[in-house]
Amino acid sequence: MDQIGGVLHEPTGTPVGGVALTHGAGGSRESPMLVAICDEWARRGWLAVRYNLPYRQRRPKGPPSGSSASDRAGILESVSAIRRRVDGRPVLAGGHSYGGRLTSMAVADDGLELDGLTLFSYPLHPPGKPERARTEHLPRITVPTVFTHGTADSFGTIQELREAAALIPAGTEIVEITGARHDLGSKRFDVPALAVDAALRLLD
Repeated sequence: MDQIGGVLHEPTGTPVGGVALTHGAGGSRESPMLVAICDEWARRGWLAVRYNLPYRQRRPKGPPSGSSASDRAGILESVSAIRRRVDGRPVLAGGHSYGGRLTSMAVADDGLELDGLTLFSYPLHPPGKPERARTEHLPRITVPTVFTHGTADSFGTIQELREAAALIPAGTEIVEITGARHDLGSKRFDVPALAVDAALRLLD
């Protein structure tokens, strides 16, 4: 997985399917949340990869730079890499914040084929600027989509997220993490288990 800046989490036995997850704008594949979610998928029998977007492969720190097109191309490459390893079994992808948003855009506009999207802390708008909605592409998403979102997330309220999810002409589920902020940290809830449960329900 070196070619995509990825780290594999391998299940015991033949994988049920594959999952490719990436990070938010200021993060990397080493995000504790991504590690925990990929561990959870592997426990459920899935092959999971957490990977760095191209801008993070170029620079170890800092926000995204350059065109998002190169990052979206990196998403397509990473999903292709995991797809080759699971040989026709289901493939999901997504990520935290910026990474999840770009994955959803790749599905809507770049021909990325998936069995489902799993999005964490989807950035509906910049904090305090609800007029700058990042939802224009959502009606072009035609795969089941899970949103895992904190009720105290400054990038969008749960009500705003419900309205956004309703734009998607496919099955959706919102996993509400009470009290969690944009990082989805929670001492009360097992966020990875809840997110994986929801994704598996939508695949049934």
